[in-house]
Amino acid sequence: MLDREGFRPNVGIILLNANNEVWWGKRVREHSWQFPQGGIKYGETPEQAMYRELEEEIGLRQEHVKIVGRTRDWLRYEVPDHFIKREVRGHYRGQKQIWFLLRMVARDNDVNLRLTDHPEFDAWRWHDYWVPLDVVIEFKRDVYQRALQELSRFLTWPAGGQGERRHSSRYLRQPHASRSQGQPGNQQGKPAPNASSKAVVAASKAIADAASSAKLMLARDKE
Repeated sequence: MLDREGFRPNVGIILLNANNEVWWGKRVREHSWQFPQGGIKYGETPEQAMYRELEEEIGLRQEHVKIVGRTRDWLRYEVPDHFIKREVRGHYRGQKQIWFLLRMVARDNDVNLRLTDHPEFDAWRWHDYWVPLDVVIEFKRDVYQRALQELSRFLTWPAGGQGERRHSSRYLRQPHASRSQGQPGNQQGKPAPNASSKAVVAASKAIADAASSAKLMLARDKE
């Protein structure tokens, strides 16, 4: 379902925990990380599509979250031609998205990345709100920054500002695991640096370290 300009209606999901950290997923068999997202089917509202994608991609249902806010209007990005299937080139241009900010009220072990036969993610972690955009595929980065900036107005922070917030990780132990389980991520060493909307890329080293930790944990689990 495309609009007249060739954009497919879509929803994006930023899921928060109690510490205002965001759910950050690693795409299956790739080294890129992203938020959950998916298309709006014919007859669905953006909110209905959001709940469906939330369950299909990370196994959480409506009762597991509360809606904190959403973007006022569509945010668009164009997809480069080499990512577009040949049969729709010339018609399909990209995605237009409504982004939702959700608060998770369930437990971490309620997340289930293997609910469907075609999972989108094979690992996940909690990350500081201002995620590093250099690990997001390039053509989505501008939309990510705009969504994070617009939705940040709904956040409330403890006295003293954002402060130093921990990183924590959850990784799949085995390819056939039904739940996202694993050992804590890189909890040792220096705390994560503070981040702000003017310096989102400053956290790139932290995510690179986390990705390296993920590879090590996955390799150990397979031994």
